[in-house]
Parts: sequence; C-alpha cells; structure tokens
Amino acid sequence: MSSTEAKKLDATTTAQAADSAVAASEAPTGAQEAVLVVSESMPDGAVTVEGYDFNEGVDYHKLLQSFLRTGFQATNFGRAVEEINRMRKWRLSDEPIKPDEDEDLIDPAVRAGIKTKIFFGYTSNLISSGTRETIRYLAEHKMVDVIVTTAGGVEEDLIKCLAPTYLGDFKLDGVSLRKKGINRIGNLLVPNDNYVLFEDWMKPRLDAMLEEQKRDGVVWTPSKMIHRLGKEINDPRSVYYWAYKNNIPVFSPALTDGSIGDMIYFHSFNNPGLILDIAGDIRRINDEAANHKGRTGMLVLGGGVVKHHIHNANLMRNGADYAVVVSVAQEFDGSDAGASPDEAKSWGKIRSDAEPVKVVAEASLIFPLLVAETFAQKDEEKAGDEGAPATAAQ
Repeated sequence: MSSTEAKKLDATTTAQAADSAVAASEAPTGAQEAVLVVSESMPDGAVTVEGYDFNEGVDYHKLLQSFLRTGFQATNFGRAVEEINRMRKWRLSDEPIKPDEDEDLIDPAVRAGIKTKIFFGYTSNLISSGTRETIRYLAEHKMVDVIVTTAGGVEEDLIKCLAPTYLGDFKLDGVSLRKKGINRIGNLLVPNDNYVLFEDWMKPRLDAMLEEQKRDGVVWTPSKMIHRLGKEINDPRSVYYWAYKNNIPVFSPALTDGSIGDMIYFHSFNNPGLILDIAGDIRRINDEAANHKGRTGMLVLGGGVVKHHIHNANLMRNGADYAVVVSVAQEFDGSDAGASPDEAKSWGKIRSDAEPVKVVAEASLIFPLLVAETFAQKDEEKAGDEGAPATAAQ
C-alpha cells in the first residue's frame, strides 16, 4: 500500500469514527417518538392509586376501605361494597311520584317503607365451609329477601346440625378416603355416617309430607319443603331455621340433585307417591321479582343454577337494578357461570342503566369481608332505615 492510499484509509476511518460518535450521542428520532409519547391531561376527578399505609396501625375497616383505590380485584371489591350499600339504602321515597302512580304508593310513609328486594344466591360448597355462618347471619337478621341455592346448599346446613364437618387437605387420596367412608369437599372432610344420620332424620319427615299430600291435598314445592325442614330442624345454627322463622322463601330448583334426592329415591321404594312441584316454584320466584313495587338487587356467590335462576327471575321485570357477583368463573367458554354482568344486560336480566360488579375471587375469602363492610355495619343500617320501618314484602 502506498503512502497516499494509507492516508486516504486513515481519513475514512477517522470520518466513520466521527459519525459513530455523533450517532452514540443522539437516540434515533423514531425511537424517541415511540417511547416518549406526550400524554393528554387526566380528566378532573380522576382517582389515583394508593394502598393502605400500615404505619397508621392495623385498622381493618380502613384497610378494606382502601381496596377501592388499590386496583385489580381489590378495586372491584370496593365497588361491590358500594353497590351493596346502594341497594340496601334505596327507598321508594327517594323517587319522585309518577303522574300515573298507584294510589296505594302515594303516601310518604308507604313509600319510605318499600326498599330494594335482595335476591341472594350461593352454591353448596359455601354452606359446607365456614361461610355458612356468614350466610346464616344474613338470614337470622332478615337482611335478604329471597334465597336461591342448590340441593347441597340445603342439606349440608341441616347435616351440620346433626354432625360436624372437618378440615382436611386438598391432596388427600380419594381411594384411601373412600375405604374409610370419608367424603372430601375440597379441603373439607365429611364422614359418611353424617349422611346416615341425615337419612334417619329425613325419613319420618318425608313420611309426614306424603301423608299430608294424601290426606290434605298439600302440593309440595321445593320451597315449601325447605320451609318445613327449617321448622323441623329447630336449630339456631341453621340457615333454614332462620329462613323459616323470618319467612324468607328459599328456592332450589335442583333440590333432588344431592343427598335429599337420594333420600327421596330410597323413600320411593318404602313409601312411594311423594310429589315435588317445580312449576309452582317457578311461578313463585318470578312473581317475587315481577310484582315488587320497588327496586331489586342480586347478590350471587358462584354460578350455575343459583346464578341463572335469580337472573332469569329478574328478567320478568326487565332486569335487576343492582347486582354483585363473586365468582372465579371466566367467560371465555360461553358459560352462564362465567358470563359478565354486561352479558346479562344483553338479555334484559340487569337493567341497562345499572352499575353491576363482578369480583373475580374465591367467595369463602371475599364474602365475609363484603358482609363486614356492608350488612354488618350496624350504624349505617340504622341510618338507612331512619324514618320508617322498611319492608321488601310488597
């Protein structure tokens, strides 16, 4: 290489180095524009994210209140608290009198006494768990107006009055438990002897129901049967004892899908003829919604028949005014259990102007906390009832 060529090569190398230095000091324009997008101003009243500060000590009420601004399902929990409190607070007296209002709804005292009718549904696993005591509290103090549950949601409550359920483990071997006569519900254990006791308790009640059907022409529906069993159990630990005492109707359209169905099956061999009329109950629960003069609210734990039965009853009035659903079911498979409240609006089961809430969480963890922030707030309850004794019976 000549000295001239060497000088040209050095000059080129120097120029490339200079270009590289410039490039290293300035980020690509496109990258800057992509990353550093200028934000619009947040709207007035936008809520900032902030959690609970434990430097203030342990205050569970304030902790649960802080969930509303925490984000994710904590925020949905906070919204559910607000929705339940709205449904509990509302009275017909909050609304202006319509020009075509029924004459019996014009008196201010009458209007102040008509409140939201709350439809409350839950699946059987919650009665098997300690959530039963939270549910019983609501029935005991007549804080809900209509209950819908499954067969297990009825029988497990009654069985617990005869013998206890025990804590176990999700990983216990099913075959080994079967050999020992122990049934597993998640991480709960129920000795099979409990169901033997239940059969002994049920048999004379079924005999009596059949006798009344033959002698007096009683038409038994699932709700009438549950009412009778709540009376017969006569135990204040029972949800259905309090439903009987407070005259809260309990609907279970699949009442035969469980141990009660087993008992009815065995009874049909020994003393046949008992009839359960589900048509009577569909008329009754739909009338509970359609004929109510005030608003209606739905509080549903889980999915399946309990969720849809409540939703469908509220279709008869073009949708519920309030709704809270607690469930881990997702909507990707098109199931009703996982369907969002917005899907229910498309069917007319929740009103279009409602602000329903779904909390995606396990109910045994979440529901007692919801009750703590709503139904169990005695001072708020008294304030909401101020002025007149409230009723949802209309």
